[in-house]
Amino acid sequence: MRLASRHLCALLTLTSALAIAGCGTSDSGADTAQDAGAGYPLTVQNCGREVIVEQPPQRAVSLNQGSTEILLSLGLADRLVGTATWTDPVRADLAEANAKVPRLAENKPSLEVVLDAEPDFVSASFGGTLGPGGVADRDRFEQLGVPTYLSPTDCDGKSAVSVNSDGARTEPLRIDSVYTEIRQLAAIFDVEDRGETLIASLQRRLDAATAAGEHAGTSVAFWFSDLNTPYMAGCCGSSGIITEAVGARNIFADTTDEWPQVSWEAVADRDPDVLVLADLSRRTIDGDALDSKIAFLQSHPVTSQLTAVREQRFVVVNGADLNPSLRTVDGVEKLAAALAQWGPVR
Repeated sequence: MRLASRHLCALLTLTSALAIAGCGTSDSGADTAQDAGAGYPLTVQNCGREVIVEQPPQRAVSLNQGSTEILLSLGLADRLVGTATWTDPVRADLAEANAKVPRLAENKPSLEVVLDAEPDFVSASFGGTLGPGGVADRDRFEQLGVPTYLSPTDCDGKSAVSVNSDGARTEPLRIDSVYTEIRQLAAIFDVEDRGETLIASLQRRLDAATAAGEHAGTSVAFWFSDLNTPYMAGCCGSSGIITEAVGARNIFADTTDEWPQVSWEAVADRDPDVLVLADLSRRTIDGDALDSKIAFLQSHPVTSQLTAVREQRFVVVNGADLNPSLRTVDGVEKLAAALAQWGPVR
């Protein structure tokens, strides 16, 4: 981590706040240029800023599960020195590769922990992780000589700088934003062919999941968490991609917030045919776990009268399936399979 080490050593001289190995290294700019491959330095336009990568990263840290799973899917486990902020178990096909990568934290790590891994590149899925209130903002990493990358899914269609995935969008998220993330990360790591192969695979799966036909008469609600004032998906995030793909209708498609908190009376007024339930591995809010969701739905005087509850039309997904990432395609497949099994519900 030549560039970052020089900046970190300078910082440590002033603050003595961190202990970073390799501070005695003093490589010249000529050495860095000599090591860079063809096409480097590489400049990528990302969420309103230029990301300049001097050479393909060899010591990357990914700060969210979605970003990690893309890098693992690109065959880059050997170039990851740390991951963090997990909501669910890793995808089964990536478990073996993921086991080789150090987990810096289940949730957000401190900046010191990230820097201890000596990263030469940091990626994240959400501005709430790589931004104010997160691990550190991007300017801080830039000062330390560490280029950063934020998923376009947390920037596209948003009028303001993203701080998390829960705010409003000015236009619906498209699966193309996920493809852009894959394509740009593949370019940064100099594995473009792998990126195109991954995108083609996702496109084939998406086409196969939606080939059975549309379900225009079916209304769906996506419940993420919270028993008392539930977080239900609005129009324009990952759930919008999922409902549009299967041809169904989100009952809260009239709100641009990705995860508005609503009342159960509001849900009952719109009475969904199907409930998509997130089974979250975390246990921080009442209603994270699937069993607590179902128990509540069946016992509460309002929710027990919902059509989806009386007919037991529940589609179980992971929390990660409802975040904008390659797992969005998993969410499409799960909902499409359930709708195909039930057939027309109205």
